[in-house]
Amino acid sequence: MILTVQNLQKYFGAELCLSDINFALDARDRAGVIGENGAGKTTLIKLITGELYADSGEVALARGASIGYLEQNSVLDPSRTVYGEMENAFRPVLDAMEEMKRIEQEMALRPHDAVLLERHAALSAAVDAADGYHMDMQIKKILNGMAFPAQDHQKSVAVLSGGEHTRLCLAKLLLQNPDLLILDEPTNHLDFETMEWLENYLQNYRGAVLVVSHDRYFLDAVCTRIFEIEDHRLTTYKGNYSAYLPQKEAAVALQQKQHDADVEKAAKLEDYVARNLVRASTTKMAQSRRKQLEKMEITEAPRTQHWDLKFRFTFDVKPYNEILTAKNISVTLGGKKLIDKLDLAMQRGERLVIAGPNGAGKSTLLRVLDGRLRPQTGTVRLGTGAKPSVFEQQQLRRSGTVISTIWNQYPKFTELEVRSHLAQLNFRGEDVFKECAALSGGELARLRFSEILLEKPNILFLDEPTNHLDIYTRESLGAALSDYEGTLVLVTHDRYLMNSLACPILRLADGKAEMYANYDAMMHRETPLPTVKESAEEKKQAAGGKAAYGKEQRRRRAEVRARVKALEDELEALALRVMELEDTVNDPEVLRDHMRLREVCDELDDTRFHQEEVLAEWEKLAEEQESYGQEEEE
Repeated sequence: MILTVQNLQKYFGAELCLSDINFALDARDRAGVIGENGAGKTTLIKLITGELYADSGEVALARGASIGYLEQNSVLDPSRTVYGEMENAFRPVLDAMEEMKRIEQEMALRPHDAVLLERHAALSAAVDAADGYHMDMQIKKILNGMAFPAQDHQKSVAVLSGGEHTRLCLAKLLLQNPDLLILDEPTNHLDFETMEWLENYLQNYRGAVLVVSHDRYFLDAVCTRIFEIEDHRLTTYKGNYSAYLPQKEAAVALQQKQHDADVEKAAKLEDYVARNLVRASTTKMAQSRRKQLEKMEITEAPRTQHWDLKFRFTFDVKPYNEILTAKNISVTLGGKKLIDKLDLAMQRGERLVIAGPNGAGKSTLLRVLDGRLRPQTGTVRLGTGAKPSVFEQQQLRRSGTVISTIWNQYPKFTELEVRSHLAQLNFRGEDVFKECAALSGGELARLRFSEILLEKPNILFLDEPTNHLDIYTRESLGAALSDYEGTLVLVTHDRYLMNSLACPILRLADGKAEMYANYDAMMHRETPLPTVKESAEEKKQAAGGKAAYGKEQRRRRAEVRARVKALEDELEALALRVMELEDTVNDPEVLRDHMRLREVCDELDDTRFHQEEVLAEWEKLAEEQESYGQEEEE
């Protein structure tokens, strides 16, 4: 056995974190640790590595065995290069090789010195054991697998992105080849190719692997055992995550059955005692039943909160059919062309996943599509009635508490309504009074989703929404997105989510964009689809040449011209009304009248929203009107 854990218990103050933890790991074990956010997974790892001390119990590592630990936020030396940081993993070997060179120089002067010969042999054996003479080959092999091409080997660690930093930490750890490899969320910043390489590497790893992960595809590919931490205890299941699910379901069903039987038996005993205790002929039997009832231990009902996390994204404004149009957009960052002349059109209710390797420009494209970033060329337009919500990859730290975040935005809600709403995202009891500044990444993500539910968007822009969520919340989110009837644009590396949505995938790589029908089509590199669907009229024109400009076209042109003029008049009137309302908002008398101020602000918001709707329709019709002029010239 490489690792044995017995009767481990850990408190933080008066709060119990882990209780009676028992398990053992052998040399070829691949164990995945799962559990809700805050269940104690990282605490268990820190107890194993010695960063924390248990209140009772024992952690025993085999004599001479080494541990390698990848933390969620590992630190590297910013003064080194990528290759230099990897080379530093061989520091004892490099020191031994330097000493061997010095000894060889001394041996040239004293060739028969037995002490020198013995020391040189010991150092040579140590270098051989670590395969130090093939150090360069090992470094390049792992760097290549972790998506660091040769041109990046001399790149400074200080300029690495968050994903590159995580990959380099993992690469350095793999190079050290420890007997027990402990990984905490290793796939969070990895793209598909790197994840697949890591899965294959871990399958053939010579030592034991203990991994905390919420990626079910990764758990299926790598793990042979699942450790679930729930209610402070650890339960072991055989097989990978897919094998764990029916075992868990059967265990819950059995526990529920036993609980129901115990409750039924207790009820019968209580009924017998109540009916027979006062009767002289049955008093003794009733007293016996009462003692039996007092000694009886009722099996606890199974805890299924994390399976019951159910919420739905809804919208209250139905937009026009053409909800998102991008034409000829190009984006360059730091001299690197990320997106080149991309056309994209999405209809109401459609879904699109944006995928690709790290640094390909996925998040940048999402920011262009949702309007937070301007492209260098081209245009992006949301259709009339579009009501977007955005989920960013890194949630900003907030002030206030969880409950105040919602209550401040919706002051008319009662406390019961706010609490009931937050409970949908698993903020229950005293959790609603947590300070937002102290929330974990997963809790911040859940809080943002609780806001989005109330925003009722008809188009969702989500950037890596599952990164910090536990495996149960991931599945609940996946179900909610599958049921969502609005439009969805999603950046993700989550292969299970991508596959379950069964929607087109836009893959970005090396400045190119390719559209695939679904996840399987992308993974098998099938023939890409066009990014913009041809309209029926465009197909007709392509087949039969340019359509004749006749009576119908003249009628439509007149309609467009009249509507454009009407919209221009309406825009002018709306602009004047906005100016009037803005002046009213700043009026000292209105500022002193809370109710009047609220009414004016509401009208101002409504007027601005209507102004945006009218402007969007005007832009669309003005573009159509311009096309008629071009046809006449031709």
